[in-house]
Amino acid sequence: MRLALLAMALGAFGIGTTEFVIMGLLPEVSADLDVSVSSAGNLIAGYAIGVVIGAPLLTVLSTRLPRRTALVLFMGVFAAGNLLSALAPEFGAVLGFRVLTGLPHGAYFGAAAVAAAQLAEPGRRARNVARVFLGLTIANVVGVPAGTWLGQELGWRATFGVVAVIGLVAMAGIALCVPRLPKPQGVRLRHELAGLANRQVVLGLMTIVLGCSGVFAVYTYIAPTMKELAGFSEAGVTGVLALFGVGMTLGGLIGGRIADRALRPSVYGSLTSLAVVLLLFSFAAHNPWTAAIGVVALGVATFATCTVIQVFLMAKAERAPTLTSASNHAAFNMANALGAWIGGAVIGAGFGYTAPALAGAAMAAVGVCLAVVAGYLDRPRPPHAAEAGEQGRQDRPEVEPGVPAGSGAGSAR
Repeated sequence: MRLALLAMALGAFGIGTTEFVIMGLLPEVSADLDVSVSSAGNLIAGYAIGVVIGAPLLTVLSTRLPRRTALVLFMGVFAAGNLLSALAPEFGAVLGFRVLTGLPHGAYFGAAAVAAAQLAEPGRRARNVARVFLGLTIANVVGVPAGTWLGQELGWRATFGVVAVIGLVAMAGIALCVPRLPKPQGVRLRHELAGLANRQVVLGLMTIVLGCSGVFAVYTYIAPTMKELAGFSEAGVTGVLALFGVGMTLGGLIGGRIADRALRPSVYGSLTSLAVVLLLFSFAAHNPWTAAIGVVALGVATFATCTVIQVFLMAKAERAPTLTSASNHAAFNMANALGAWIGGAVIGAGFGYTAPALAGAAMAAVGVCLAVVAGYLDRPRPPHAAEAGEQGRQDRPEVEPGVPAGSGAGSAR
């Protein structure tokens, strides 16, 4: 099981690296492809579009495949997208291949999360899922800084070439180490689609989009915030980003443990902690020491929340675990886009670099409210209400079959 989890985590490491490393290589990309830095930034949006489209699409198309087969295919598409990006001659082609690279992102994590849960012993499902997601968090600690350095020294194409190799190695590891995990009996595409329409699942996805957008309102502009407010140098900002990855790693471990203990309270607690951390970050960002601590805390709260909600959605859509899990990543990327827009809007309005954290705290608070509403709607029916209903049925006069209630025959009886 450990080798299987390691192979899937390696795939997650490659995905996390290629998703975020582009942010540090925009100057190199713009210079090599002769476009502006702002135009090169569209490669980030292109990847997110691929995730939003591919998560439900590839999950639906692979619904009849065993988990291992689906994971191998998703890693193959991912590796091909990175290799083609590295070889593309002009910007339009790179943008198209970035969309291709993003397509398997959500579907891969959806299938990997379900596979990890199937491999788990009783009471350890969330921890297994968290271990797979460690690859994503470690990518932010090691993969992104290393990929940025490699791209600056040898060119951005070298970085994407190496990521393609990581994808191929992960694909081989999954094929060799992950056991055959067929789709549970009785689960069909219509079940997956019906499960995705579950009210609790819909509210959970809305919670991600609104609640987690606050993180990206801050993270998108973390570099200028750290330089302008905390006084970090360029090298210092790189270290701060690595600290965020450390926090994400810790958050994934914490989220897995608390979700196994008490799932619904963990949703409330993790979202509330995210709102509080974002609020405090607006004050902590003015000092380098407190800013560094705040970045770690933000990483912890972010990934604890992501892990808890991932497990929650899988629990609420037992007949649609893969599509729901994949849709979670599509929602997360929608949160990415929404948060970046919110952060840019408040900065552009002249409120300064602390404003994204305050706006983000407000969005996380909205997520808490949505979670509370979902919990209220999901509460069990009070016993006295059920007893009252039963008593009402007992007190109601019998009616002969085919005789309307309140008719003369019924009243006579």
